[in-house]
Amino acid sequence: MTTTDPNCLFCKIVAGQIPSKKVYEDEQLLVFHDIHPWAPVHVLLIPKLHIASMAEVGPEHAALLGHMTALVPRLMRELGVTNGFRTVVNTGPDGGQEVYHLHMHAMGGPRPWLKG
Repeated sequence: MTTTDPNCLFCKIVAGQIPSKKVYEDEQLLVFHDIHPWAPVHVLLIPKLHIASMAEVGPEHAALLGHMTALVPRLMRELGVTNGFRTVVNTGPDGGQEVYHLHMHAMGGPRPWLKG
């Protein structure tokens, strides 16, 4: 596994080659607003390490996934989501994955949402 993929959209966003509306960044993760939101608040949490999908996650990624998951409640509060939220990780073609770089959707805000 490589740390980046030069053809990956999300690796290009991490590298600053494609702009994003950042919400949060640290040494492991970048979080930004989805350009096609399904909810009033819809952000993507992506690891800076290129992992193509959840199907490629191994025990060595446990801390990274824990960090992603534990960060969501804080970010949702900071973004004004007060009545619950949804987290989704699409995996592979049958799971609806469109960008092959592991990412977690965090969505919240008043219902009804347009999609979902």
